[in-house]
Amino acid sequence: MAKSKVAVLRTSPRTVLADYHRLMNLAGYQDVIAKDADTALKVNISWHFFYPGSSTTPWQLEGVIRAMKKDGYDPNLIHACHNRTVVIDAHLGERENKQINVIQAHGLRNIHLYEGEEWIHIREAVGNLADKFLVLNDVYPGGFYIPKRFIGENIIHLPTVKTHIFTTTTGAMKNAFGGLLNERRHWTHPVIHETLVDLLMIQQHIHRGVFAVMDGTFAGDGPGPRCMIPYVKNVILASADQVAIDAIAAKLMGIDPLSIKYIRIAHEMGLGCGDPDQIEIVGDEEVAHENWHFVGPFQQMTFASRMQHKIYWGPLKKPVEWSLKTVLAPWSYLASVLYHDTFWYPFIGKQKMQAALESEWGRLFRNWERLQPDELGFPDVGEEAPRLQRVGMAAFWRSWGILWTALVEAPELAAARRRRQHAAQTAATAADATARSAASPIWRRLWPFLLALLALFVLTRRRRR
Repeated sequence: MAKSKVAVLRTSPRTVLADYHRLMNLAGYQDVIAKDADTALKVNISWHFFYPGSSTTPWQLEGVIRAMKKDGYDPNLIHACHNRTVVIDAHLGERENKQINVIQAHGLRNIHLYEGEEWIHIREAVGNLADKFLVLNDVYPGGFYIPKRFIGENIIHLPTVKTHIFTTTTGAMKNAFGGLLNERRHWTHPVIHETLVDLLMIQQHIHRGVFAVMDGTFAGDGPGPRCMIPYVKNVILASADQVAIDAIAAKLMGIDPLSIKYIRIAHEMGLGCGDPDQIEIVGDEEVAHENWHFVGPFQQMTFASRMQHKIYWGPLKKPVEWSLKTVLAPWSYLASVLYHDTFWYPFIGKQKMQAALESEWGRLFRNWERLQPDELGFPDVGEEAPRLQRVGMAAFWRSWGILWTALVEAPELAAARRRRQHAAQTAATAADATARSAASPIWRRLWPFLLALLALFVLTRRRRR
């Protein structure tokens, strides 16, 4: 078995596009991503508002697309891919994070998995592999659905280097979470580590090729994937091994990869390599040996993250968690939006991200639409740091629109609407059938009775003879 390989490079705005091309080829992506198959670029939007380190950066997306086009991949077989959650507005997020700018500039398809895409039952998609799931059969006794278009597609995950309050770190493996599970994926939170391993098994079964390109130009520490402290780290990573790239990212953050449950389980099951000593580093090897000494997600948790831990793993599990699997669940979506979008981002987030915004990467983001790159990257990123519109009262008022969307699109309420519509359609169908029956000629309604009389008559005649 070949040794797992992770490419790691130091980068800067001046060379970032060329660096992404070199990075992907160092990691051997052309051996994994078939040129004759559709390729989904799985964009990560952990927050619809721009927050450094939280979501796929525009230069990450730009670098990957340019690299693929330069290496002969057909743009008609490349598309951006987005999932949806009830607390994250993907359409707002792709605008605020300037991902849509990149997709439109290259003329690529932009696919939102919850809008007109067909989803199929997991048993139909993976067959007997479902018998090997660690937890998903228990979470979803009747099974669940995945996007049909994923079957036979390549997928390139585009995560960032950051911590996470549920999984310690988040990266390539977690990036599949939103795309593969449907509306009730929050049911898996109590067993989130095992869920990520199950999802990796599914990916390895259904996709033609699986690859990850991770951006660490910004890296987030603290109670991620949203309320973090972002740092400028100037690092990018890539690998065909989803476990290995997450392991090296964790190691950079100063966290032992094998102490993280989802990495350890996947490593032990042979789904990838989670031991840094067994991973081949290519590119800037000295960068992979850095230790950023991140404190991680659990030392300085926000009020919201502490409550989430109490609900899923603490004293509130019995009295509260059951409600998240009923029509009462929207209370949690509203609480999340109120805390993160209405309070934390407008009034605390600006201070946390100020240093990152004033960096070269912050200025690159601010001036993205007006800059003209050369073959290497962006020789000039401008002097002006971002002036965020979504801060203070502007973000406060915008959050109320998101709050309404979270309520209207809550899956539990949507399911209740579907049940009502189905009942109404069933009743209408029955009423229509009754009406058609009543309007039909009398002989059509009496023919079974007449047929029975004829049969009785024939039998009687035979007996008399």
